[in-house]
Amino acid sequence: MPRRRTAHQQTLSDRTLIVDNGAYTIKSGFVSSVPSLDDCHILPNCLARERDKKVWVGSEIEACRDFGEMAFRRPVEKGYLVNWEAEKAVWDSMMLDPKSKLSCDPHDTNLILTEAPNTTAALQANSDQVIFEEYEFTTYSRQIGPSLNAYHDIQHLFGAPTREDHVPATPAECLLVIDSGFSHSTVTPLYKGRPIHQAIRRLDVGGKLLTNYLKELLSIRHYNLMNEDHLVNEAKETICFVSNDFRHDLESIWKGASKNGRRIGEDQRDILVDYVLPDYNTGTKGHMRSHDPSLAARVKKMGAMANPGGVVEDFMTLGNERFAVPELLFNPTDVGMKEAGLPETVMQSLSGLPQGLWPAMLANVLVVGGNCLLEGFMERLESEIRQLAPAECVVRVAKAQDPIKATWLGGAFLAADRTALGAVQVSRQEYLEHGSGWLSRIFAGTTTR
Repeated sequence: MPRRRTAHQQTLSDRTLIVDNGAYTIKSGFVSSVPSLDDCHILPNCLARERDKKVWVGSEIEACRDFGEMAFRRPVEKGYLVNWEAEKAVWDSMMLDPKSKLSCDPHDTNLILTEAPNTTAALQANSDQVIFEEYEFTTYSRQIGPSLNAYHDIQHLFGAPTREDHVPATPAECLLVIDSGFSHSTVTPLYKGRPIHQAIRRLDVGGKLLTNYLKELLSIRHYNLMNEDHLVNEAKETICFVSNDFRHDLESIWKGASKNGRRIGEDQRDILVDYVLPDYNTGTKGHMRSHDPSLAARVKKMGAMANPGGVVEDFMTLGNERFAVPELLFNPTDVGMKEAGLPETVMQSLSGLPQGLWPAMLANVLVVGGNCLLEGFMERLESEIRQLAPAECVVRVAKAQDPIKATWLGGAFLAADRTALGAVQVSRQEYLEHGSGWLSRIFAGTTTR
């Protein structure tokens, strides 16, 4: 962390806004003296157009009731912010609308903005220009998202006592962050809060690819859902799980190893389930229920089923789709991608580090991002990392308290310490004097002021 900023701390405003600008959602909120997850608000990061051509911007989509054939336009593609025109529309509704919970005056607000690792200089310059020349924030810091997770109470996640509120947050000395989000998954080693760039590895498998793969499977086997991104994404979050024994589960479905569709395992959970499709006319949401073979047989003849209340509903019976889709996180070669799975990507990242750091990194693995909420994900990931790691290394893998808001909360811990905040912020006056190139060198730590 830079230490020379005492002369610039006077330019800090009393309000600090942290924006974790994800591809699927924006995690944003103002920093309080004692940061908490309640201070963070999750907003859709998209423009959406209905069938009747009505356009919803950002959080407005929460009032929408009909997501059928809705088209989405996202400012962030492949993890990088490439469309500031669309992003400004979302930000304006978030920050400049007086009715918004995050309404603020940029001239009196400090901003911390996250970006993906290895963002190109041109995209960084675009962000700097919009922040300082169009919004005119007082001070600004552009941080690699995974690096903010170093300010969490990491050891508490592994069973140590909780860090006291009055103790300033200091970055963990060694931390390996696995961030599996909407656009991609990254493995970022951190040393004293700073990313080790030559060891950062990226896997181009994220929630978006999983949703698209599930769309294709469902469209071939059930209904044509290629234009139903929202519906399929909700179905994915509801039904999918990561198998700890992929081959066995696949054979049990394919060969009918258990005649009633029940997997043989500790939890004896049904693999075959029925997913009831949402009804946008009545406002009924999609949901999962246990599979009934006899009921399914009748549905094949009728085409639809009337429930006890007399309401017609459509459903899909799902089997290996439930675990074959998230399997791409561990075996991208299943769909022809020439990339290693997530556990192998972790070892590739470690290969870019001195071996002396391996024990400390493997003993402090933090997982964030929405994909780690899939049932069975953490168990499978930890098991496969243990198999690949050197026998003499202790492997500890922990999931953040809230994987979605974890990066935002880490930034809030950093910003709660005014001295630490002043060390990373750059004022608008400095930007106008030195330009975006100098700004990038400051944020990268390659030059000092």
